[in-house]
Amino acid sequence: MSATSAPAEPVLLRHAATPLPRYTSYPTAPHFAPIDPGTYAEWLGAIGAEDALSLYVHVPFCHALCWYCGCHTSVTRSSARIARYRAGLEQEAAMVAGLIPAHAGVAALHLGGGTPTALGAEGLAALAATLRRLFPFRAGAEIAAELDPRSLDTPLIEALAALGLTRASLGVQDVTPSVQALIGRVQPAEQVEAAVAGLRAAGISHINMDLIYGLPGQGVAEVEASARFAAACGADRIAVFGYAHVPWMKSHQKGIREEDLPGPALRMRQQEAAARVLAQAGYAAIGIDHFARPGDPMTIAAAAGTLRRNFQGYTTDTAPALVGFGASAIGRLPQGFVQNEPDERGWLAAVEAGRLPVARGRALTGEDVLRAALIERVMCDGAIDLAAVPEAVMASAADRLVTLETDGLVRREPSRIVATEAGRPFLRHFAACFDAFLAPRPARHSAAV
Repeated sequence: MSATSAPAEPVLLRHAATPLPRYTSYPTAPHFAPIDPGTYAEWLGAIGAEDALSLYVHVPFCHALCWYCGCHTSVTRSSARIARYRAGLEQEAAMVAGLIPAHAGVAALHLGGGTPTALGAEGLAALAATLRRLFPFRAGAEIAAELDPRSLDTPLIEALAALGLTRASLGVQDVTPSVQALIGRVQPAEQVEAAVAGLRAAGISHINMDLIYGLPGQGVAEVEASARFAAACGADRIAVFGYAHVPWMKSHQKGIREEDLPGPALRMRQQEAAARVLAQAGYAAIGIDHFARPGDPMTIAAAAGTLRRNFQGYTTDTAPALVGFGASAIGRLPQGFVQNEPDERGWLAAVEAGRLPVARGRALTGEDVLRAALIERVMCDGAIDLAAVPEAVMASAADRLVTLETDGLVRREPSRIVATEAGRPFLRHFAACFDAFLAPRPARHSAAV
């Protein structure tokens, strides 16, 4: 069987509306189960002298909550609460560092949230100093942070530069004032431009920008304008995510009226429009939702087949151990996944009592590792090598693959299966063919496009 013509729009719309995981891990987080802190301690103790580390620090605070947000965060302006949380981060880091034997150093540090700058200039400096004291950082380590342009002032930018920030990821979402009003995030374009200028003046030259389509009141023109803006700002990497409306999971999303949201057909045209604008601006398409400039390490990794995927999305980070700190943070070690207590109070109680604050995770089986590798290559390369797929795994994927092939989203070649041009936005469907746990639960995942 082979698909020789472009899929019809009804076929694409049917796939676009299918809820599927984003496959930032496999097995995905819903399949984690309670895990013993002692198991995590054993995994940490097995890190080898040749293994590099990647650190993730989660800061679950914002000064205001955007209505579209799906992150684990809350609003606070309590300096005491923030200071106690930061102290908890430092305590957790000390516990973990004490369990890890000699290793090859930290290759990457990612500060996420929430809004990491909620720690303040002094808090950021103190946390960074603690991490550098506890963990040796490799020369050239990437230090990245997710930033809200509305909260960036000169002291914060200076603090970020002082801690060695090499990459800033700015939440832009949409530059249209009417859309911003409907999502609870008023952020003038001039404010973003000023943030970019301030970061670059401080020597932080690598800039990422996040955009969202599928927002209330948003049409194709608004998405195009936002993509043109991000390109004009000279962002090195641009992520274009589809809004996931899950008010049953994130109650603040009830501030967004469902009748104001674009339907599947408009969402698909928005995604196509963003990709078209960014391609015209010279960006290379990476996976399902990232774009990068030629010469960027991500573009080079994608071309070389060495691109990776983790809980931050697409990455060039190849460290075998990802260690997470903070409430809800997820780590990945060769033996499996671990997730901290999601509740801030529960996490703090464990840390302050001197216990590793893990709540859930999953020890990986051999089949998990094999399927995870296939899924990662699909999500990163848009193709799989048939020689890498055991017969039993291929048999379990056959029916789904035939459907995708019939619908023109993948094609079978002598030695591999590859996504077609029309199928590139639907890599989640391709990856799902190798997901042994996937079951139809519409409320659990976001629409694929």
